[in-house]
Parts: sequence; C-alpha cells; structure tokens
Amino acid sequence: MKSLFTVLLIITFCLPSWSQEDTSTNETTTYYFIRHAEKDRSDKTNRNPDLNKLGKKRAKKWAKYFNKINIDAIYSTNYNRTQQTAQPTAKNKKLEVSDYDPRALYSEEFIKATKGKRVLVVGHSNTTPAFVNIILGNKKHKNIDDHDNSKLFLVTISGEKITDKVLTIN
Repeated sequence: MKSLFTVLLIITFCLPSWSQEDTSTNETTTYYFIRHAEKDRSDKTNRNPDLNKLGKKRAKKWAKYFNKINIDAIYSTNYNRTQQTAQPTAKNKKLEVSDYDPRALYSEEFIKATKGKRVLVVGHSNTTPAFVNIILGNKKHKNIDDHDNSKLFLVTISGEKITDKVLTIN
C-alpha cells in the first residue's frame, strides 16, 4: 500500500510538468512585418528622414488596423521613419518600441524574447522581406518596391510548422 501511494504521488507531481512541456512546444508565435510608412524624400542626402504627411496618415492607419489585434511587443529599426511608423500603434497598445539591428535578423535573443507572442516588426523595403525569408528558411520574398508601404507579411510559427502570407493594407 505504501509503495502504491508513493507511485501515485510521483505521478501526480510529474503530470503538471508533462502538461507544461506539451503546451510550450505548441506555443504559437505570430509576426506582423511591415515596411515603414511614406518618408520625406525632399532631401536626397538625408539618410534618416522623417515621415511625410502621407506617411503620418498611414502610421495612424496601421495603428487602427492593429487595434483589433493583440500585440505583445513592437520592434523597429532605429531610424526616424520606422520609429514614427511604430509609435501610434505602440501608444494605442501602451507598449515600448524595442530596437532591432537589421544586420542581425532573427537572432537567438530575438527568438527567445518573442516566442509565443504576437509581435509587430517595422522595417524597410529590404530588411522586411529578408527577415521573413530567414524565418521561412528560403528566399521566397523579394525586396518591396520603394514606393510600396502597404505590405503586411504575416508569419506564424506553431511547433515545427511555419506559414506566411502577404496582405496589402491600404
């Protein structure tokens, strides 16, 4: 009887850890990748321009679009145009915008910080599709046209399964 009690006690304490392991491997991570909104092109020498009037309007539209989506974290490159695109959404969600280095996409640190979350990532015409391609493990997406600021790349990771789709949001 004593050994039966011991076995049941061991099983009872092991079950919670088994169920926790099962849920952690089935966590879903969702990334929403967008390119920054329209930038001011009046000074060709300015490598860090602000958003223009249309860009500010689009940044607010992105915030409205993401209003109905639970976002856990927001990442952006450290440029005026990407930060300004991210800010209206961050303000609505009461989140800080974290910087990411476009030369070190999808780092172990980033993967760990975003696992199981819904994450908005604001980048550029080249870094956004490159980031998506790294996650997918192939070069599926080309650079975004320089005048296209309406693409949304949706990437979902659930266990070993990775899916993606591209939407145009105007």
